[in-house]
Amino acid sequence: MDAIGSTLLRILEFVLSLGVLIVLHELGHYLISRLFKIEVLEFGLGLPPRMLKMFKLGGTDFTLNWIPFGAFVLPKGENDPTIPGGMASAAPLKRLMVLLGGPLMNILTAVLLFAVIYARVGVPDLGKVLVASIAADTPAQTAGMQAGDIFISADGQPIASAADLQATVQTKLDQEMTFVLQRGSQQVSVFAVPRKDHPTDQGPLGVTLDVPYKSGTAGETVSLAMNMAVYQAKELVTLPVRLLRGTVSADQARFVGPVGMYNIYSQARQIDQENTGSTTPGATVNTLWLLANISIALGITNLLPLPALDGGRMLFVLPELILRKRVPAKYENMVHFVGFALLLLLMVVITAQDILNPIVLP
Repeated sequence: MDAIGSTLLRILEFVLSLGVLIVLHELGHYLISRLFKIEVLEFGLGLPPRMLKMFKLGGTDFTLNWIPFGAFVLPKGENDPTIPGGMASAAPLKRLMVLLGGPLMNILTAVLLFAVIYARVGVPDLGKVLVASIAADTPAQTAGMQAGDIFISADGQPIASAADLQATVQTKLDQEMTFVLQRGSQQVSVFAVPRKDHPTDQGPLGVTLDVPYKSGTAGETVSLAMNMAVYQAKELVTLPVRLLRGTVSADQARFVGPVGMYNIYSQARQIDQENTGSTTPGATVNTLWLLANISIALGITNLLPLPALDGGRMLFVLPELILRKRVPAKYENMVHFVGFALLLLLMVVITAQDILNPIVLP
């Protein structure tokens, strides 16, 4: 396949992948709406204009639309509280739950993707330290250590974590040490002299450490996937604070639009293809990892208290829940209209940045 055909195929892959995440987001809104008996007039795949009506289910038209990207849900009376059985006329708690449905579905999707990843690569075998790689012309290479070895002990001291190894090595700099390693089904002993003076990008031994992986039970896989989804969501929410503290750079914290996401997706797919056949855990799951994080980002971003987003709409529900007083629909609709226009403008700026200053994965 030529370069143009390959690029077009990669773009199609990305559009479909992102489209599925958006469809699942809208499915979350739809399912919660139906759960609370709020009528939904249309569930559209793609964006209008309409191409055809596929079928009708529970009073909802399921349609296929001409713009092949994303999806939408059209509740009855979405912005008009005078229409009975519609979204705007429903009780405030029900409206709040419907708005939460989309972001929650994205978080659940991320959990599922992380579970698939851990089912493929295994779960971390905690309590063990793996030699991930070895730099050339280093004590580890001279000693005969190999990538894939697992540290058992160092000078008789059991090694259960990278911190254990580092602490033991620091006490024996420039002195010969005995390391017992698990190599496949055998244990081997090697002798190395950790350097006191070493390059800044290398440690005393010249090894990169990791945690080995093992096959996990379904419970371990799901539990780890849930923990990872929570961790990634927390990282995203706290990003502005870490940016202000200077613990992350402005480039790491920048907004990314569809063009930027495609650039990252393309690089992740390329890395996975180059690593085909690799025995290193996680070498070929970069694309799945990226999609899981995009799903989390979609969920968290939609919870931001910005007009036209789910979070912005929730802000107008809260006064009704707390004060029993509703913001007039005309004011709410006006705020969302202006907010939507500003979001479109922001998207133009972000897209221009993605084109002029593309992101390159490390």
